[in-house]
Amino acid sequence: MDKRFRAFDPHQVLLLPPSLDDWLPEDHLARFVADLVDEVLDLGPVLADYTEKRGYPPYDPRLMLRLLIYGYTTGVRSSRAIERKCADDIAFRFLAADQAPDFRSISRFRRRHLDALADLFTQSLHLATKLGMVKMGRVALDGTKLEANASKHKAMCYGRLVDKEERIEAEIAALEAKARALLADAEATDTAEDQSFGTDGKDTDLPAELDRREKRLARLQAARAQIEAEAADKARRHAEDKERRRQERAGISDEQAVTNAGHKAAVQARPKPKAQANFTDLDSRIMKNSDGAYIQAYNAQAVVDAEHQVITAADVTTNASDALNYTTMLDQSAQNTGVHPKQALVDAGYCSETNLEAAMDRQLACGTDTFMATGRLAHDEQVPPAPRGRIPANATLKERMARKLWTKPGRAAYCRRKAIVEPVFGQIMTCQNGRQLLLRGEDGARGEWRLLAACHNLRKIFRHTGTTGLAALTG
Repeated sequence: MDKRFRAFDPHQVLLLPPSLDDWLPEDHLARFVADLVDEVLDLGPVLADYTEKRGYPPYDPRLMLRLLIYGYTTGVRSSRAIERKCADDIAFRFLAADQAPDFRSISRFRRRHLDALADLFTQSLHLATKLGMVKMGRVALDGTKLEANASKHKAMCYGRLVDKEERIEAEIAALEAKARALLADAEATDTAEDQSFGTDGKDTDLPAELDRREKRLARLQAARAQIEAEAADKARRHAEDKERRRQERAGISDEQAVTNAGHKAAVQARPKPKAQANFTDLDSRIMKNSDGAYIQAYNAQAVVDAEHQVITAADVTTNASDALNYTTMLDQSAQNTGVHPKQALVDAGYCSETNLEAAMDRQLACGTDTFMATGRLAHDEQVPPAPRGRIPANATLKERMARKLWTKPGRAAYCRRKAIVEPVFGQIMTCQNGRQLLLRGEDGARGEWRLLAACHNLRKIFRHTGTTGLAALTG
């Protein structure tokens, strides 16, 4: 052939540049993460946990934080996947300085420092605020269902759980009686047993079978106790609220009566037969997602600022309904930023009489004007025109809110809700692979969701400032 090609030698000794710093372009996200961990973030909560001087030296916390932040930002969240990337991916090798921590070390570090990792969310929010990316003029509150690290087929309803528990208790009693009979017989005929079954004895399989049933019974009892405790707590809160409202109507105040009413309701409470608990993750719940499918999940909440889609508050609950989170999430947002938003856009999932009253009180106390949808429109249904004239004196809070959203300013404000919060959930689900949680338990789910929210904010900061923008934070 006369055609010339560029030199290519698969067996050359040096395939990559001798310096790790030359492996990546200057504007790469990995450089931003490295500078962020080394120069900007407060690592005190992580370093304070290392007090033991003895033993083999662990990996540098900066290395592990680099890997976790970059992994959670780019959608590589599994500890095993991060371990593979440290060998296969240039960016991970750059962040790890060509070291390769195994997946057990990564997983243990994440679990050990979960609270400190979740606190990165607050740090990321403060960084975004310092860069002028958070204005708190308009925020949107919404929730999304995150799949738990548990199968819904490992759940059992309360009615079936009680029946199963009774059957296993009967089986255990029968096995214990059989064991006692065998042991008594073995004592009387020890020599004959050794000749027939060997020196170990065949009846040693029985305690193992008994142990399996006892462990399963313990799991059933734990699940039953959890369901009963939740039912009692729900009944107590409902009775206390009912008693407080009765006292307000009567113009009296008696906290002891409120406590007594709650205690009485809790004692009498009985779980619904269809109330469920999951054996793999006791805190997770069966919830309906946006596609209409029922999944084992947690309800993740977020408040998003309209200016740059920075998350200002993030939390996880075990209740499928969003209505309980209106006040707590807006309070958390104000606490994290130090400012109450001027407008709060909230969908119909949060609409309740309690929240409508809270919205009115919030506007008077904090100046936050809430636009809360009072119902969902059908696919082809149009928003009705705003009624003319004065609002009737006997209009309910829901009717007043609906009328407010029918006005031209109300429509113009509320139509921005989807454009503010929905893209954030979409980016976390796709870019960060955050559709399913890896950690179990409510605390684990909350910590991981806040870490995902922190990495989302850091990605926004990177896109806003680039790798050179950290100079404004360190100066």
